Parts: sequence; C-alpha cells; structure tokens
Amino acid sequence: MPKLLFARPPLDADEERKIRKLAGARHAPGDWIMRAQMIVLSWQGLRTSAIAAKLGCHMQTVRERLDRFNAEGLAGLGDRSGVGRKPRITEVERGQVIALARSTPPGKPVRDASGDLVAADESAPAEWTLNTLTAAARAAGIDIHRSQVRRILVTEHVRRRRTRSPTTSTDPDFAPKGPRSSASIPTRRQAPR
Repeated sequence: MPKLLFARPPLDADEERKIRKLAGARHAPGDWIMRAQMIVLSWQGLRTSAIAAKLGCHMQTVRERLDRFNAEGLAGLGDRSGVGRKPRITEVERGQVIALARSTPPGKPVRDASGDLVAADESAPAEWTLNTLTAAARAAGIDIHRSQVRRILVTEHVRRRRTRSPTTSTDPDFAPKGPRSSASIPTRRQAPR
C-alpha cells in the first residue's frame, strides 16, 4: 500500500506567502505556478490522486514535486540545473558561424585598384549557401551540420549574402536591358485585389 505523502507545513509566514502568491500568479513560469498549486492543494488536505486529477497531471509527478518541496523547500519548485540536452557547439563557435555568414565569400569577385574583377579564391563559392557555410565552418574546426547552421542564422536574423543583380553595373560597357522586342504583344493587366 502506498504511503500518504503531503507537503510539509511552511517554515514561516514568508515562505507560505510566497508559495500562495506563486500559486495564484498569472505572469510567472507555468511550471512554477503548477508546482506551487500542488503544494497549496496538499496543504488543504488533498491527496496526490486528487491533486493530479485537479491539475491534469500524473500522480507520480505530484509525488515527486511534493517530495522535492519537502527536501529543498521553495528552491525545490524549480528545475535542477543541467536539465535538457547540452548544446553541441559553444557560444564562441556559434559567433564564428555568424561572423562567417556576414563575411564576404572567398570566391566572390571584387574590383581591384585597376577596376578588374578578381576573386580571392577562384575555386571557392561566390555566395554563401547553407552547404558552403557548413563546409567553411567545418574547415575552421567547428563540428556542425547544415540544419544547425540554418537554425543559428534564423535565430540571429542573419541573412546570407547574395550576389548582386546583373541589372546594374559600374562597368562603362554595360548595356542595360532594353524594351520588349515586340510591341504587338499586349501587357497583361493584373486583376484588382
């Protein structure tokens, strides 16, 4: 037969006030609110099965939280450190990936002093893609996957550099796009939205 488990009585009025305030809070972390509600309901004399039914969780969860509160007090309401998966790369490596994405690709042609287009490395990519960023990061010694590079760039709102459109150029011999070749083909009007 399982033993009955109840939350210990509060150590002082301050601890009781904090837990009751947290149990009724609307702008605190949801897991802390639920755990404080478990304690308050236990102080009201409800058993673990009744608390679990009222809060919509499992009885074992209520038992574990009551047991942690009895052992650790108010600090037992929070999660223990080290919960969850450890990050695969460090913040320094993450910063290196972001800096790499913001840098000019090594194969991108740049005008030199004489006005000629010259790339630092002809065989390197001219623009950053997820694959080229991943390869460059791995070459720099960062063990990272393509999906992780994408996640970092999306999270940090970093856009990969794109090549410029060929419609404008500083080349004096550049001829812009001319008018349509046939005026007999009417332009299609878009329907109003």
